[in-house]
Amino acid sequence: MLQRIRDRSTSWGAKIIIGAVIATMALFGVDSLIGLVSSGSDDVATVNGQSITRQQVELQVQRAIRSGQVPPEQERQLRGQVIDQLISTSLLDQYAEEGGLYLSESQIDELIVSLPEFQNQEGSFSRELFKNRLASAGYTPLAFREQLRDDMQRQQLQEGFSASEFMLEDEQQQLAALQNQTRRYRYQQLNASDLDERPQVSSADLNAYYQDHRDEYQRPEQVKLAYLVLDRAELADQVEVDESDLRSLYAERVSNADRRVSHIMVTFGDQRSREEAVERLDTVKERLEAGDSFASLAKEVSDDTSTSDSGGDLGVISRGFFGEAFEDAAYSLEQGQVSDIVETDNGIHLLKVTGIEVPSFEALRDELRDEVAMAEVDDIFNQRVQQLIDESFAADDLASIAEDVGTELQTSDWVSAAGAEGVLAEPGVMEAAFTPDVLEEGFNSEVIELDEDRRLVLRVREHRPATTLPLDAVRDRVTEGVEQQKVQEALRTLAEQRVAGLRDGSEQAVDWQQVESATRQGAGQVPSPVNSLAFRLPHPEGDSPVYGQTATQNGVALVALDAVQEGDASDASESRVAQLVERLRAQAVVNGLLEQLRNDAEVERL
Repeated sequence: MLQRIRDRSTSWGAKIIIGAVIATMALFGVDSLIGLVSSGSDDVATVNGQSITRQQVELQVQRAIRSGQVPPEQERQLRGQVIDQLISTSLLDQYAEEGGLYLSESQIDELIVSLPEFQNQEGSFSRELFKNRLASAGYTPLAFREQLRDDMQRQQLQEGFSASEFMLEDEQQQLAALQNQTRRYRYQQLNASDLDERPQVSSADLNAYYQDHRDEYQRPEQVKLAYLVLDRAELADQVEVDESDLRSLYAERVSNADRRVSHIMVTFGDQRSREEAVERLDTVKERLEAGDSFASLAKEVSDDTSTSDSGGDLGVISRGFFGEAFEDAAYSLEQGQVSDIVETDNGIHLLKVTGIEVPSFEALRDELRDEVAMAEVDDIFNQRVQQLIDESFAADDLASIAEDVGTELQTSDWVSAAGAEGVLAEPGVMEAAFTPDVLEEGFNSEVIELDEDRRLVLRVREHRPATTLPLDAVRDRVTEGVEQQKVQEALRTLAEQRVAGLRDGSEQAVDWQQVESATRQGAGQVPSPVNSLAFRLPHPEGDSPVYGQTATQNGVALVALDAVQEGDASDASESRVAQLVERLRAQAVVNGLLEQLRNDAEVERL
């Protein structure tokens, strides 16, 4: 079987689609996760008896649209590609599972905490950042772990094939020389201003372009919604809070706040007994009472030479670093107070709190007020959430429920699954709107937990299916598309004429922009298509340039290749091109595997 896979991987078909799996994973990967949308959960395909559901397809389609990788008007065209990709990933997952590839829960944990997306400025894993970013991406922690596990198993599979591929030394040297090659060329950008006159657009042009691009003028399936949001913070805003409660909470904040501490330490053991050490600190306490400064006594008496010269300053401390006895004493002191003698494993100490890291009461008043109020409405909020669940299940509307639970009925204009904003764009909301019970049967949705302080329930007021917008509704967009197309065609014709004239000497281009020592990786601000063309043109013969043309984002460019400087092959073994080719060869093997798996599998598209 392996030889058959390798045979297929060297076919032209495999070479043409090389890298397809990587590209598709980049398109639908973890960084573009969004809330899913579904109009049903029926199967669209089966792979060896394993279902691919409509819900999975819609998830991938909406991911691509929400991430900006694919415009919404290409949604229909994208669906077929997504089904093909899901079939491929299903085949790979089944192959990996049969081959015994496995990731343990601890490996997933280690991977998650190492991802930079979930690390704070200190480079440590942040549980809060993890929670917030998953929520904004439309993922629960469990769903994220499963997606990550699948992605990593596919990566293991690919890396296994990559490790089996290699290159000969002379191949590496040739690739290194090509990679390090530099070229000197000139280019001239042509745009609409270079045309003698702008092309005219006729009604026939508009109709023809519209018919050829109907898929670009799709209006997605849309709904108008009514919804209620039960918000704990809104309940808290209505609560009267006692000043004493604020003061008590502030005192608790102060008692647990980080603080700056200085100490005087005296050791005992070999040089002195514990009694002698205590007597030494008793003398220090008497001198403090007499007016001596803590800092000067630390410098004179303390056995901690690392802090004595700085007045015994230990810096800002937090709980969990200095031991229970030390921290209990430090956190029992007000600012400026000195402790009684505290004994630890390394000696006995006098502690002084020189600063408490907490803002003033007035600076924290609003925050304290919110915290107290939120705690006070906790029972009320939970009761109203249960009331919302009970009543929305049985009610035929939401208006009566709004009054009962004390919140406002809100409505939306037409909104699609991928076009929601505000609270409707939060995870799970539009998914609920397009479930059969809500969309087709007209029921209220289940109560959706947006976060620990907010709940939402919705119902569909109106629904309209996806449709192609009529020409009159998109005439401006169609006109713009036709104009751009005609301008590009006119520029291409102009460029062909000028290149022909440059080659036969009948025309001399002006306003060349010179590029020296360009590499394959780029040439500063030079448009990428220009640099790519310069490296596709054949080597010049003698002093005669080689001319070509290429489309760019803003028009068409003429390119005159003047010279080619062969590259250094001394770093062949570390050549990035060589490494890339090895990866592409491995990917070709994966594509060959996919072809073999498809031939052997029972795949049915429904």
